[in-house]
Amino acid sequence: MAKITAAEVNKLRQSTGAGMMDCKKALVEADGNMEEAVAILRKKGQKIAEKRADRDSSEGVAAAVVNSDNTKGVAISLNCETDFVAKNDSFVEMANKMAQIALNTSSKDEFLAAEYEGITIAEKLTEQTGVIGEKIEIGGYEILEAPFVGSYVHVNKIAALTGLSKKVDNAEELAKDVSMQVASMGASTLSYKDFDPEFVASETEARIAAIEKDNIELGRLGKPQKNVPKYISRAQLTPEVLTQAEEDAKAELKAEGKPEQIWDRILPGKLERFVKDNTTLDHEQALLDQNFIKDEKKSVAEYVKTFGDVEVVGFKRVSLA
Repeated sequence: MAKITAAEVNKLRQSTGAGMMDCKKALVEADGNMEEAVAILRKKGQKIAEKRADRDSSEGVAAAVVNSDNTKGVAISLNCETDFVAKNDSFVEMANKMAQIALNTSSKDEFLAAEYEGITIAEKLTEQTGVIGEKIEIGGYEILEAPFVGSYVHVNKIAALTGLSKKVDNAEELAKDVSMQVASMGASTLSYKDFDPEFVASETEARIAAIEKDNIELGRLGKPQKNVPKYISRAQLTPEVLTQAEEDAKAELKAEGKPEQIWDRILPGKLERFVKDNTTLDHEQALLDQNFIKDEKKSVAEYVKTFGDVEVVGFKRVSLA
């Protein structure tokens, strides 16, 4: 039997990240053969991975990386089972290294097959499952290419990318701010114009039904009832709908006895309120139509316009939440 030295154990530990005792046991079993010891540790990782395949890996680290000329970005999440592991410095470092590798790939499958310190990403995940004793996997993988790409990462839990139509002065600030909006508000599409009409129709019906149900309970409790909108997206607010809303507002003012000469001062606010009450879907899911988190008096689209002739052309988001 070969004599196992502390230096050999440490070398195996450095290359695999496994614990000292696991490394020593593997070297003893391999009779000092370093390559065979590595294989033994990986087999252990495979067995643990099989046992933990159905475990929930909702903790981890989200990372975002952009290339040197800001034309391509990647966001990934390296998932594990516990927050204790996710906060470990070596785990965070591994996630960021993997994100750098992901930047040079174009699909999740290509990424998993890419090299990481002499083995593939997929093999490294299996190895680390054995080392850490938790299910380790790539949960999210998103690539974004555009004339200018910026990013934002929120406390290692949400990573977002934003693509701009061109590079303008302070493009990095703009892309970061919009990425922060993406991370915070979780939009599903760029504009209300992108919504499928069938989706809007079914969502309208569902939301109105939910509010009416809530109002029955509120009425029973003697509490103020919620406003029941007719619409939920600007996509539904045709010129005819807006004209009718204006006529309805005028009728209200007349019924209230307001002098006609002051209507012009009151109508804009009423119409603005009508639009706000009837575009809740846009505010939730359409990025450019959301209120900007740094200045809620502006929409995201209005904020983007302050940077000149530039548009947001895409965004991606990876989250552990």
